[in-house]
Amino acid sequence: MRTFIAIPLPAGAKSLLETEQRKLRSCNADVRWTAVSGIHLTLRFLGEVDPGTLPQLEARIREATLGCGRFALRLQGLGAFPGMRNPRVVWYGLDGGLPELAALQARIESACAGLGFLPEDRPFHPHLTLGRVRGKTNLQPLIDYIKIGAAAEFEFEVKDYNIYQSTLRPQGATYTVLASIALAGDAHP
Repeated sequence: MRTFIAIPLPAGAKSLLETEQRKLRSCNADVRWTAVSGIHLTLRFLGEVDPGTLPQLEARIREATLGCGRFALRLQGLGAFPGMRNPRVVWYGLDGGLPELAALQARIESACAGLGFLPEDRPFHPHLTLGRVRGKTNLQPLIDYIKIGAAAEFEFEVKDYNIYQSTLRPQGATYTVLASIALAGDAHP
């Protein structure tokens, strides 16, 4: 089954993303927009995983992240990968507890490597994917809006992360939580 590990977003964060995505959509650019209900902060994409190995995967990452405490993140700003000259992915950025986020992701990455998953070939760049650019139609208004940036911010506490199953369907992917792993204690200011 197609599997990944990610931080779920609270309703307030999804509401902000929905508002910003609506503004971006008004540019009428050729973009395949992500369903806001499915937006999450991916920590590690695993690909196809044998369902029989899930208990071991969960145990290994749970153990690896045992010392990780809760932390705060803030949704802040728009951007695009690989850049504004040729945007392919439109994203919303994050700020706040980025060192804690990076430490959590590194521990998960290490645990996955210990189970035989090949390490990611790109560095971890935390972001929330709003859409994928498909063509050049009305691309300049979209780029201009991204450059102005979104003024809205939303802060939330990261209390847990999930192991998800991703099922691809013609109308888009659906996500099922296979396991939820809580982080320790209260958020650090």
